[in-house]
Amino acid sequence: MKRFIFPVISTAVILLVVILVFLLGKKSQNKSRGEVLNDIPVNVIEIKMQLLSNVVSMVGVIDPDNDVDIISEAQGIVKAVHFKVGDQVRKGMVLAEIDDLVLRSDMAKQQINYFKSKRDFERNKTLYEQNSISAAQLDLSRLDMQSAENEMTRAQKSLDDTRVKATINGIINARKVNEGSYAQLNSTLGSIVDISTLKVKVNVSEKDVFMLRSGDSVEISTDVYPGRSFFGYVDNISSKAMDDHTFPVEIRLPNSSQFPLKGGMFARVNFTSITARKALVIPREALTGSVRNAQVFVVQGKIARLRNVTIGRESGQLLEILNGLEEGELVVTSGQNNLTDQSRVMIIH
Repeated sequence: MKRFIFPVISTAVILLVVILVFLLGKKSQNKSRGEVLNDIPVNVIEIKMQLLSNVVSMVGVIDPDNDVDIISEAQGIVKAVHFKVGDQVRKGMVLAEIDDLVLRSDMAKQQINYFKSKRDFERNKTLYEQNSISAAQLDLSRLDMQSAENEMTRAQKSLDDTRVKATINGIINARKVNEGSYAQLNSTLGSIVDISTLKVKVNVSEKDVFMLRSGDSVEISTDVYPGRSFFGYVDNISSKAMDDHTFPVEIRLPNSSQFPLKGGMFARVNFTSITARKALVIPREALTGSVRNAQVFVVQGKIARLRNVTIGRESGQLLEILNGLEEGELVVTSGQNNLTDQSRVMIIH
């Protein structure tokens, strides 16, 4: 009987082992298939050095030539406001009036004190010439007169400050006060911008900045006026680099009356005085986000990692990489809209 039981048990054990191996293999296969299905398909390109043209194109923001706050140097109830947003104002124009009753009274008092001290000085001067008083007494009366004059000048300045005036020519950009409101000392009542001349700031790579000179002509274009070019000049070049080894360059351009530009608009700046050279580049479609806050996805193994990069010059659809990538790395050119940092990917091209 025992001879028959042992073969049966052995057969059952073997069958159990076979079933377990089959099930584990199938589970592993399903897991691998699931991982493949979860991988996001992407196209990539290997980063290489390429020749960029001698036209360097960069994106910057147009700023007003001057932007100042309207500051109240007096405090009190605002009696009148003579400006609104969009008004053209001239330097020295009265923009607001603050209650001046107390200050006028103070001014009158100081004028009385001054005229009294002046009269005393003139009388003492006559007495001194008649040898009736000493030189020390005359000097004391002179000092009293000068002190009174200073106090009168101070009172006049405080009174003048109740009439808030424009400090530059320009356009009212903001208004923060109404008639009847209370103005604190040194409070901001609004702002004025001067856009008769505009400026654009861009960061130029250290390889290109030494080819620029103050006064170099610059071509500027905007999406607001397609096909229209504006011409400015390099006004100044920073002597110190930023943390990403780029140098701030400021361009100035006169505003056009026919095609006016406004502060805050994006502008494309074309430098034509820079020679062609080789650079590490990526196609524009690889970019995630804007040129000013550029990011790309770099594939390492099967993982896509989001990385910050610094963009330099532009040449057609190519963007120069100043910092953030190395030659030979794989950058995603399509499919990045479906990616997040650390996503698993499947390279299809």
